[in-house]
Amino acid sequence: MQPEQFFELMLKELEVHTEMQPYYKFLGKKSSWHFRRNYFLERLRYIKKYLVDGNPDKKSVCIWDCGCGYGTTCLFLAMNGIKTFGTTLEFYYDTIQKRMDYWSQFGDASLFTCTYENLFDNKPKPASFDWIIVQDTLHHLEPIDEALQIFNESLKKNGKVLSIEENGNNLIQRLKLYKYRGNKRIITFWDEKLKKDILIGNENIRSLETWEKLFIKNRFHILPDSIQYIRYFLPLNYRFSDPEKLLARERAIQSGKGMRREYFFFGLNFIAEKN
Repeated sequence: MQPEQFFELMLKELEVHTEMQPYYKFLGKKSSWHFRRNYFLERLRYIKKYLVDGNPDKKSVCIWDCGCGYGTTCLFLAMNGIKTFGTTLEFYYDTIQKRMDYWSQFGDASLFTCTYENLFDNKPKPASFDWIIVQDTLHHLEPIDEALQIFNESLKKNGKVLSIEENGNNLIQRLKLYKYRGNKRIITFWDEKLKKDILIGNENIRSLETWEKLFIKNRFHILPDSIQYIRYFLPLNYRFSDPEKLLARERAIQSGKGMRREYFFFGLNFIAEKN
């Protein structure tokens, strides 16, 4: 299943599972629809490139989505015949079963399984996975060094971590987050299901340079060809321009180094390989 087809089916799903609408916001303001659609699809295309197209032997690959949320990425992979195990601490965990029922109309949704658990309480067996996905999750994991050590131990030889993150160098986002949480980058919250305090990164986004240092410290190296910056243009730009042309311009800007790429792209994707 292609990302575009998955997106169209998901739009129909949002009409059924209305509790997901505030999170995905695709059925909200029409003025930001193309802005959100381009961002969603670019991230999904990145996942497809490495986890679907890059894995010809789909039945044998083992993938762990750490922080799977609503399970959207895992369901996309399931629709492409790839088995994924997800873990989450999100309150909307109970919605996942409803989603499984919906997506079973279009593919083998049972390829996706999920549990509610804390990464540091239930460490996977050593050398269990070929890939680990951390989408909008890496900046929440604390202590981060311990988390990356668990990832390293959980991966097979030459296993990889696929990260989809916010760009910690983005000037606009840095200002917004500073107003939101100041310098309080690590906090604890009470988890009602687990009945315990959980240490968590408080929107603790980082730059590519900082991530690279952390991954190297924990026996990984980031693959240079995997680095991708996405979402450069603001919703305002989409009101007056063709969305496909804007996407083409965005890709051209991110393909070259410079101030615009480092400080004005919102999203950052990269893959770190186990040494």
